[in-house]
Amino acid sequence: MATTESTVLQFSQSSNTLSAKVHPLVIFNICDCYVRRPDQADRVIGTLLGSVLPDGTVDIRNSYAVPHNEFSDQVALDIDYHHNMLSSHQKVNPKEVIVGWYSTGTGVTGGSALIHEFYSREVANPIHLTVDTGFNNGEGTIKAYISVNLSLGDRQLAAQFQEIPLDLRMVEAERLGFDILKTTSVDKLPNDLEGMEASMERLLALIDDIYKYVDNVVEGHVEADNTIGRFLADTVASLPKLSPAAFDKLMNDNVQDHLLLLYLSSITRTQLSLAEKLNTAAQIL
Repeated sequence: MATTESTVLQFSQSSNTLSAKVHPLVIFNICDCYVRRPDQADRVIGTLLGSVLPDGTVDIRNSYAVPHNEFSDQVALDIDYHHNMLSSHQKVNPKEVIVGWYSTGTGVTGGSALIHEFYSREVANPIHLTVDTGFNNGEGTIKAYISVNLSLGDRQLAAQFQEIPLDLRMVEAERLGFDILKTTSVDKLPNDLEGMEASMERLLALIDDIYKYVDNVVEGHVEADNTIGRFLADTVASLPKLSPAAFDKLMNDNVQDHLLLLYLSSITRTQLSLAEKLNTAAQIL
């Protein structure tokens, strides 16, 4: 009996094997570039710099904006500016290479395919990062995509953007800044004590969640997860064994060190201001 061959749609690669990790500095740079954009520009785009980790994760550590103009179905990039900025960055950190590009907005647009095609010539399989700088409903949507080719048999039909897992890791100070950035308007920036208070409140909320989970496991309401149990055991084991008096002394020493830094910085600002005024007076005389 003769066998029949069927032709099916195929993707050239799968996005399940690729993930990305972005540092907070990249998000802050993108938001700053968006605020400084020209009045007629609807969005900003730029180059992502970083490296590929041994496990295959794309580590995005830096970025810079690239001037561009968009029309109905055309995109013009300042390629010379892009290459000059890349050369300048690599003089400072030669380990950072192009890993993709970014754009502001809620998702992929019509001109994204043209820009992605340009970066595909700069690096193999570039990452496309989108940042919603509108922070609708107090949330900043950040997504990462790669382009996969859709083919029918031996014929390539089109390219499609597929979302990949994205990890946004922040220390507590960076998370406080990001939370403020997501707020459309604030009365004032929190001081150090207010930031510490917010961090402690978040820590207490997390501890309460852990207590509830452990109680539910002990009472049999939730099935135990060995991975979570080992993680909690390692966390408890890593805590230093301090008496209440030693802990109070440690906290007081840290507060005093912090106050000393604030005092020294205040003196430095005063001296700089005085020197500037003396220099201005000398020039007038």
